[in-house]
Amino acid sequence: MRNLLEEFLIKHGKSKPTILGVREHIFTGSVSSLAWFMSNQETSFVTIGQRVLANPLKVRFHYGHPDVFDRIFHITRGGISKASKVINLSEDIFAGFNSTLRQGNVTHHEYIQLGKGRDVGMNQISNFEAKVANGNGEQTLCRDVHRLGHRFDFYRMLSMYFTTVGFYFNSMVAVLTVYVFLYGRLYLVLSGLEKSILQDPRIKNIKPFANALATQSVFQLGTLLILPMIMEVGLEKGFGKALAEFIIMQLQLAPMFFTFHLGTKTHYYGRTILHGGAKYRGTGRGFVVRHAKFAENYRMYSRSHFVKALELLILLVVYLAYGSSYRSSSLYVYVTISMWFLVFCWLFAPFIFNPSCFEWHKMVDDWTDWWKWMNNRGGIGLAPEQSWEAWWVSEHEHLKNGTVRSLLLELVLSLRLLIYQYGIVYHLHIVHENKSFMIYALSWLVIGIVLVSLKVVSLGREKFVTKFQLVFRILKGIVFLVLIGLMVVIFVGFDLAVSDVGASVLAFIPTGWFILLMAQVCGPLFRRLVIEPLGVLCCSCCRGGACRGPCCAKLRQRSGAVLRKIGPWDSIQEMARMYEYTMGILIFLPIAVLSWFPFMSEFQTRLLFNQAFSRGLQISRILAGQDGRGTITKRE
Repeated sequence: MRNLLEEFLIKHGKSKPTILGVREHIFTGSVSSLAWFMSNQETSFVTIGQRVLANPLKVRFHYGHPDVFDRIFHITRGGISKASKVINLSEDIFAGFNSTLRQGNVTHHEYIQLGKGRDVGMNQISNFEAKVANGNGEQTLCRDVHRLGHRFDFYRMLSMYFTTVGFYFNSMVAVLTVYVFLYGRLYLVLSGLEKSILQDPRIKNIKPFANALATQSVFQLGTLLILPMIMEVGLEKGFGKALAEFIIMQLQLAPMFFTFHLGTKTHYYGRTILHGGAKYRGTGRGFVVRHAKFAENYRMYSRSHFVKALELLILLVVYLAYGSSYRSSSLYVYVTISMWFLVFCWLFAPFIFNPSCFEWHKMVDDWTDWWKWMNNRGGIGLAPEQSWEAWWVSEHEHLKNGTVRSLLLELVLSLRLLIYQYGIVYHLHIVHENKSFMIYALSWLVIGIVLVSLKVVSLGREKFVTKFQLVFRILKGIVFLVLIGLMVVIFVGFDLAVSDVGASVLAFIPTGWFILLMAQVCGPLFRRLVIEPLGVLCCSCCRGGACRGPCCAKLRQRSGAVLRKIGPWDSIQEMARMYEYTMGILIFLPIAVLSWFPFMSEFQTRLLFNQAFSRGLQISRILAGQDGRGTITKRE
């Protein structure tokens, strides 16, 4: 440490250092495969990464590592801490920004290293990645990055971009490219353009093109992201050891882990860019290896991964169903294999990396807990962990902070979900190739009937469920029988095919989700465009400024209550609950099926943990006897 402090007296380049950076040793890598992945990732970043950032790129900042600060330099130039807990969420890197903007010099030294523990559980790691992605979203919008970009030379500016906000922006662009590609394919297959192109006699022998796509798909599986780890392990332990560790990482499903967290980075970075409102997420920083319940995983990953994965799944299914008659199967596999892998990772990685997820009694407990959480009504005064309604309301809190521009952009982005219905309804057998606009209008009539049915059920629950449960059940039975009767009439009278029912489901599911998104956005948008200007005009306390008086708060509260009474909010909530039931069951079914096989739990334990931990866990289960239904304890 004495030698390190002497570095403050030596010029590194043109000036003396103001922050001395040192390397780290991550000592938690032997706990589990997830901890090993994070350890390798952090090791590559805090060694070879920091080394290159400091020299020759000269864009190393402070990243929360055990760096040594020149106290006099920093407290005489505004201090270290920043004022805002939102835009300065990643407070550590802003210390490096301030130091560099005020002509400081950040260096890196490797003759001393400090031990550091990283997160070892899946949910801990996801919270950490979400916090960092939120912080990078706020950095993208901040003045400090803008000023650094203007004052750096061209090469230093590009180096700073790629090593800070550019990495997250490129990750978001990579995921958006998948969406653009699949929606483009959806348009080609539903419009008939792809069929006319592939059946064109001038297009012959596309096998070389298919081989090129196959090669590209291999590199799209996240293999390139592991190269920095291989280089660092190769430099420190030898390239034979690096190759062996690379193979072991593939066997322990490292590509699935990194592909899953690509979705975490994209979701939270994109949401922060669009609406702001980043917040600190505590990871616990504990030595935690425990079984996370299905409801906990569902709450954490529903919006960031599951919804997006199911949207991509519907895209892939529609593209497969409406192009299989003229397209070779190998071409479809080459084009979409990496996207199927992406969907699989986003849906099932939290459960594959969840300890004891495939034990039968744990699976039964998880199902009971999730079903109780879904059916627990009443969101007022309850935490999101206690009730689905409270969680559903909390998931839309970020929209309340959005501007009119961000809310309108959210609405425009959700219009993509209407493409399914518009394209599929004209391919149904019942329309007999009729291209009239009335076909599309009648499809909206069907959606209207479903919404009216939901409204009738929600009104019946509000009026009768507490005192007249029999009347409410009779009402639900009548609505169900009416819908079944309409289906029978359409089958018999209008020649509806069974395949049309499946196609209609694929068409109407995205449209229903669009209605949900529109309802969630229109509430804050109406408040911004109508209620707040009305409060400014009506209240003398505002004096033409922002709506801030107590009378304005009462006006907003009363207008919100009126909107809830006259609007279809109860129907929207019941519709959202139905979607959540369907999504949860679809994800839970494969887990329940695999839990039937006893070897799946043993295989998962050996996959996740080191040999000593796995053996100790198996012995503890034998010794526990009938008490083995609990979670993994510290002793285990």
